[in-house]
Amino acid sequence: MRLVGKKYRYVVLTAPWFAAIAGFMSGLQPAGVEWRWFSFHPLLMTMGFVGMMANGIMVKKLGGYVNTKIHAKLSLAGMFMALGGLYVIYTNKEWYGRRHFTSAHSKAGLLCLIGCVLVGTAGTVFLHPDWGISKTNKNIRLCHKWLARAVVLLGWITCFAGLQQICYDNYFMAFYGLPLLALVPVTVVP
Repeated sequence: MRLVGKKYRYVVLTAPWFAAIAGFMSGLQPAGVEWRWFSFHPLLMTMGFVGMMANGIMVKKLGGYVNTKIHAKLSLAGMFMALGGLYVIYTNKEWYGRRHFTSAHSKAGLLCLIGCVLVGTAGTVFLHPDWGISKTNKNIRLCHKWLARAVVLLGWITCFAGLQQICYDNYFMAFYGLPLLALVPVTVVP
């Protein structure tokens, strides 16, 4: 689905705000807990995958040189936020003496982060509009586009699955999940 005009602009502008609010509120789950070191994990992951990477995809759909560069900056910012989220959860588990990468959520999250790094590196090296060594190769562009969308979609599913482990409020789960479903047509679908 390709939106243009003011409606699309509103979607692009509201996604980061939604991600910031939903990520912050996710950090306060289960209901009643205070902000803690762990709280930065859902905040950074939500901001990275929903606020930055999804916006990067939407801006890229607008086309053009400038939007391509904005897409790269937003996507890389999202990747670094997500890597920050990994750092937070890794140090949090170390602090409490817990094992790493034991749940499906953690394994999917690790797969997403590896995918982010690989897709981001490939995009920077091969497809950058100024210095990309294969910037006109349609096969690399197609692989980059679809792998990135798959990584972002898996990231959203992983964020939602992680929230399910700590949140027992169905209304908040709907507040978090329904906008993600609404973003699918304008991000993941061409």
